[in-house]
Amino acid sequence: VQLQASGGGQVQAGGSLRLSCAAAVRTFERYALGWFRQAPGKEREFVAAVSWSGGSTYYADSVKGRFTISRDNAKNTVYLQMNSLKPEDTAVYYCAAPDEDWGLGEFVLGRDMHYWGKGTLVTVSS
Repeated sequence: VQLQASGGGQVQAGGSLRLSCAAAVRTFERYALGWFRQAPGKEREFVAAVSWSGGSTYYADSVKGRFTISRDNAKNTVYLQMNSLKPEDTAVYYCAAPDEDWGLGEFVLGRDMHYWGKGTLVTVSS
C-alpha cells in the first residue's frame, strides 16, 4: 500500500487546512486509516483515525472538536479537516494504516502501523 499525503502549508493561528492522503491499493475499503504528526524535537503522536466504512472515528484529546477525519472510498482518499489551528499543531503530518482487515482498534491500542506515507508539513504561526 502506497500512501501519499498532501495539503500541508502555512496558516495563521485560528485558520484551517485540509490534508488529503491518497492510497494506491485495490482494497482501500478494507483498511482503517489514520493521521499522526511529529513536531520538531518531539516524538510522533497519534492524531485521528477512521474505520473501514468511515462510520467510526477516534481522536487524540488535543484535537477533539477541532479536527475531523473522513474518507471517500470511491476516491481511495482519507481527509483531515483541521480548524481552529494553534501554533502547537505545527508538525509534519503522516497518514498511516495497519494491515488489511485490521480495524480502528489498532489505533486505539496504539499498535504499530504497517504502512506509512511521506509527511506533509503544517506550520501554524501566531
